[in-house]
Amino acid sequence: MAQEHVAIVGAGLIGAGWCAGFLARGYDVTAWDADPGFAPRLRRFVDSAWPALEKLGLQDGASPRRLRTLDTLSEALAGATFVQESAPDRLEVKRALYAEIDLLLDPAIVVSSSSTALLMTDMQQGLPHAARYVLGHPLNPPHIIPLVEVSGGRETAAWALDRAIGFYRAAGKHPIRLNREVQGHVAGRLGAAIYREAVHLAVSGVASVADIDAALSEGLGLRFAVHGPHLSYHLGGGEGGLRHYLEHLGPAQERRWADLGAPRLTPDVVETLVDGVEEEAAGRGVSELERQRDAALTDILAARRRSPR
Repeated sequence: MAQEHVAIVGAGLIGAGWCAGFLARGYDVTAWDADPGFAPRLRRFVDSAWPALEKLGLQDGASPRRLRTLDTLSEALAGATFVQESAPDRLEVKRALYAEIDLLLDPAIVVSSSSTALLMTDMQQGLPHAARYVLGHPLNPPHIIPLVEVSGGRETAAWALDRAIGFYRAAGKHPIRLNREVQGHVAGRLGAAIYREAVHLAVSGVASVADIDAALSEGLGLRFAVHGPHLSYHLGGGEGGLRHYLEHLGPAQERRWADLGAPRLTPDVVETLVDGVEEEAAGRGVSELERQRDAALTDILAARRRSPR
């Protein structure tokens, strides 16, 4: 798979992360962005990400020198075996971009979108080669976190989904396949559910923003780093597993569900949350927090590789 040539279309935060991750697999990467000044920014990102990628393990031939930043979309697409699109998440931008890609790219090449908020059915509408468009949504930072959520639109072909799943798996990712489209995909909806309750707990005075975050990072998050919610509750049932848990503690779970909050992001709520996050950050800027996050994530992934799951 080292012969893969990945075209990165859109080199902002997510596109840059994809770029660094694919370079670490030993792939050839070409990149294009509508911002004519993107190249130095992208190369700085790759250089800053490289130590973490080295810690995770580079594949043979991996090098930042395999990146080419190009002035035109057609140049970036030339010879690509897979396209990862991470342009701004606006439908009119995606449709215009896909119309151009569709004219330039061999119809057998899959185009995968990183879109968080849009559905592929809407983005691929009206394209002559709509069958080859898929959603390949990562979690930030995409060069470190393994998950990729793969789904298709109404016109996506099965072969395109199979190619995307195989591509991401060979690239060292953990792809999951969505059986149908849904707003926010899977991880985004799970994250939204947790964040909704975290906001409710903060604005209703149950605990501070920092302590609510600690309930995840020092508690549930550690457990979820090993098993997801279904297996975690399965273990919560003891020897009887999930069936025992649901039969005996299901009513208590339903009471908690019924009591969950539904906050609104009013100006007062926003100020409460921002003040709490700034207090928790304790003067650390976003760049410093990102460095600390990425270092911790690489340690966690390294530890997971040493332990059976």
